[in-house]
Amino acid sequence: QVQLVEVGGGLVQPGGSLNLSCAASGSIVIVYAMGWYRQAPGKQRELVATITSGGSRNYADSVKGRFTISRDNAKKTVYLQMVSLKPEDTAVYHCYVDIYSGKYREDYWGQGTQVTVSS
Repeated sequence: QVQLVEVGGGLVQPGGSLNLSCAASGSIVIVYAMGWYRQAPGKQRELVATITSGGSRNYADSVKGRFTISRDNAKKTVYLQMVSLKPEDTAVYHCYVDIYSGKYREDYWGQGTQVTVSS
């Protein structure tokens, strides 16, 4: 079994910053990729950013230049640094990880953490 522990989120004013982290643990042999998705009210879940085991990063156009994804391979942890936050960034942010458990290749999802950008 794989567990994802998400830390961060909260309420911040427009233009502010927040940092998210997600630590994976459990039956993990290989981490192929980790990342963040978000779902805002009335919208479908969308990709925010991903990072592969090789360090290749992919960002949604809406967050490029404002968000930075990184990872600590030893800690199996992915981070999302968010700056210049906008009200439209308000959403539940979900961590995900693409892993090989030693038997299966699977995706796992965190419960989500609320990010609210408001005055």
